[in-house]
Amino acid sequence: MRNAHDVAGVRAAESALMALVPEGALMQRAASGLASVCARLLAAVYGSRVVVLAGSGDNGGDALYAGARLAARGAVVTAVAAAERVHQGGADALRGSGGRLIGASDDPAAADKAIVAADLIIDGLLGIGGHGGLREPAASLAAAAQRARGQIVAVDLPSGIDADTGEVAGAAVRAGVTVTFGTLKPGLLIDPGASHAGVVELIDIGLGSHLGPPDVAAAQAADIAAWLPRPTAESDKYRRGVLGIVAGSDRFTGAAPLAVGGAIRGGAGMVRLVSSEVPVMLVRERWPEAVITTTQAGQEGTAAIEKAGQVQAWTAGPGMGTGEASAELLAAVLATSVPVLVDADGITLLAAHRELLSRSAPTLITPHAGELARLLGADRSDVEARRLRFATQAAAELGCTVLLKGSTTVIAPPSSGQKVLVNPTGTSWLATAGSGDVLSGLAGSLLAQGLGPSRAAAAAAYLHGIAARLAAEGAPIGATDVIAALPAAIRSVEAA
Repeated sequence: MRNAHDVAGVRAAESALMALVPEGALMQRAASGLASVCARLLAAVYGSRVVVLAGSGDNGGDALYAGARLAARGAVVTAVAAAERVHQGGADALRGSGGRLIGASDDPAAADKAIVAADLIIDGLLGIGGHGGLREPAASLAAAAQRARGQIVAVDLPSGIDADTGEVAGAAVRAGVTVTFGTLKPGLLIDPGASHAGVVELIDIGLGSHLGPPDVAAAQAADIAAWLPRPTAESDKYRRGVLGIVAGSDRFTGAAPLAVGGAIRGGAGMVRLVSSEVPVMLVRERWPEAVITTTQAGQEGTAAIEKAGQVQAWTAGPGMGTGEASAELLAAVLATSVPVLVDADGITLLAAHRELLSRSAPTLITPHAGELARLLGADRSDVEARRLRFATQAAAELGCTVLLKGSTTVIAPPSSGQKVLVNPTGTSWLATAGSGDVLSGLAGSLLAQGLGPSRAAAAAAYLHGIAARLAAEGAPIGATDVIAALPAAIRSVEAA
């Protein structure tokens, strides 16, 4: 698990550790790690041109001390001060090692010339306490760095990114590498901040024992492997988990076979499908192992759900439609006492019938930004820009686990005392019709096999992303390709 802590937690841990070590020790540890990473990125340290963009805070001090270490090894280091005051000890160390310091406002032409010529640019403009976009002259320095050819290395996190949320409220640095200290910060794992961070290198400065529980975490292959259910010698199709699926309609016929396929390849021992005649026919052809209940015109939703038989969990929503009959089916599913996953059309129905979520059994919803915006009465662009904020808000308001799909999958539990999970896998090729239906079937199968909503969501998102990568290999794919690659994805995490 890659754990991340918010600013308050980091500050508390730093204070506890600083009381035990000599003054300045933490900054020197950070500067040493930063300089080491920078040295690895340079073809040769001696003779290379390095620019330090230094703000007035401790991140500027880390950057200046790292610049001093590189200068001592023969690099030509120029520090550009973005404020009237910079860290005095770091500035003295840089000058003492042969580096130079210029003011961005005093000599903007010299600053721009140094940035353009640099082989490597160290971003120490703002620290983890910064909020909002960069202001001048930092914004212009960041823009010049983006135009330059040199690699950009961010100190702790890219300047202009909110450390706690990943929000970007204005001008911000987009780094190729971020060197962060002590622990990851949530903004390094959640877009749009994550896309500004590049490769993230974590430097241990001794905070570990002073940190509390993480606020955000990204599961790794070993975590997924540990969570995945495994059949035993005593297992049968019922013990392995029976998933009920309400999906598909005469208009959206493909959703049912995609969701059923995701569930079967996700390990469900049995899948019971409730759907209309045309999608039922397609599922019989593609997945003959599914047990099917065909809905009839005028049939009550409760009767159809009861007729389907006993299940350990339900997935409801993909392509089911949003008419009155669909609303009755969804209400019947949510009236059961087993875990339920709601996706797609089911979420649209929930936006008009939020009272249906008043249930004690575990519930997982899997919206994209537009669907979550409808649920909360928000603007889609705001949801995309503030993914963590809206996912956690929805989980608290609705009393369910929320998997917010998108460039970063955010999984927020209903209790504020539990950590948020994010998914590090995936590929842009997943932006294809039906991939969400596969995910809902896959996550539902894990619910049926006994995983709690957060772990089922995280494991499904992880495997879904790995399967897409395996299927794509740099080329376009369809949702059925993701289903076909799921067994290989599961094997890959088991072997990790």
